Amino acid sequence: MRTVDRDILRLAVPALGALVAEPLFLLADSAMIGHLGVTPLAGLGLAGAVLQTIIGLMVFLAYATTPAVARRLGAGNERGGVSVGIDGIWLSLGLGLVLAIAGFAATPFLLSLFGATTDVTEQASIYLSISMIGIPAMLLVFAATGLLRGLQDTRTPLLVAGLGFAANVVLNFVFIYLLDLGIAGSAIGTVVAQWGMAGVYLAVVLRHARRTGADIRPSRDGISGSAMSGGWLFVRTASLRAAILLATFVATGLGTSELAGFQVVMTMFTLTAFILDALAIAAQALIGKGLGAADTAGVRAVLARCLTWGVGSGVALGLLVAATSGVTGLLFTGDPDLAALLTPSLIILGVSAPLAGFVFVLDGVLIGAGDARYLALTGILNLACFTPLALWVALAAPTNAAGLALLTAAFSLGYLSARALTLGLRARTTAWMRTGV
Repeated sequence: MRTVDRDILRLAVPALGALVAEPLFLLADSAMIGHLGVTPLAGLGLAGAVLQTIIGLMVFLAYATTPAVARRLGAGNERGGVSVGIDGIWLSLGLGLVLAIAGFAATPFLLSLFGATTDVTEQASIYLSISMIGIPAMLLVFAATGLLRGLQDTRTPLLVAGLGFAANVVLNFVFIYLLDLGIAGSAIGTVVAQWGMAGVYLAVVLRHARRTGADIRPSRDGISGSAMSGGWLFVRTASLRAAILLATFVATGLGTSELAGFQVVMTMFTLTAFILDALAIAAQALIGKGLGAADTAGVRAVLARCLTWGVGSGVALGLLVAATSGVTGLLFTGDPDLAALLTPSLIILGVSAPLAGFVFVLDGVLIGAGDARYLALTGILNLACFTPLALWVALAAPTNAAGLALLTAAFSLGYLSARALTLGLRARTTAWMRTGV
């Protein structure tokens, strides 16, 4: 078990650093644009909502590539693993170009859906239009990250993410303040940093291709295989995003204070998710490799230890969130009434953290096993279970702390319980333990 624990931590700790570095891009943009005024910051909020949705839905490019590469590595075919990872990169580049062109053309329509004022929409349009140029780079980064994780390397993504964040801060400072380009400068700086990260990843991938003799040309079968697996994972991810959007819609109907409070709750939920997702990433890589090597006993050991780490980390995080619930709200708002409104919901979020650890780890295990179809279909089922809970809260329309707490419980306990049930039932079987490539 000590060897398994070492393998999990060897992958999970650097993965955590890379995961935390990713949202720092938007955080750095927010901090610098915030000094330009309220209107540019509001514009960034609109543009960021669109970008985060697009990028979030495309994370399947990493999740589909990791198990495919890891299986071949476990089977002793590292060359094949690098080749299938390169096919994933070609797929990501093609998707990125399509999304960039379509997104640029659709920018006015997408922003009009928010109904913001003209000056805010104008600022958002500037940022979003320029940012579309960086989408192919970010999708390439996803696929290359998945390839390296499949090769059991999470340190390189951490290094690239750290360098990318540092470059983003410097470039934004230069373009925003020294060149006086305003919000456009922030978008330009971020796009340059994104393509710089993509360039570093391409250099690393080409080095692996030369070392293993892998073909860097696109393979039609390889790309179609990546698209098939990725398609199921896209459905799974879309169901998660739909649940969050539904919960946000319900929070909007409860009132302005409740919506603001729910934003803080989801921020805390996302923070804990990043921490627990590091274990899920370790599970993806180790499970894929173990199944590729037909080491079912080792796979079971990884499953057991990852669950122990996941639930244990959830308990620790939950206690921390609950213990600080009385002061956390004051970090996000200067309104003492809103801070008090948050306390019951943050306690509920803390109680749900061990459940979240269980869910995220099993999600990573089944992704690593390539069980994407099951995850997609049960993702739709889980969303169907959550929908009546959310609608019940919307119809009851309780206000103040009770309304926010009820919505938080519906999401963090109700929705996650549905996911825990479907994932747990699958993990108890051997249907997902398909060995070999």
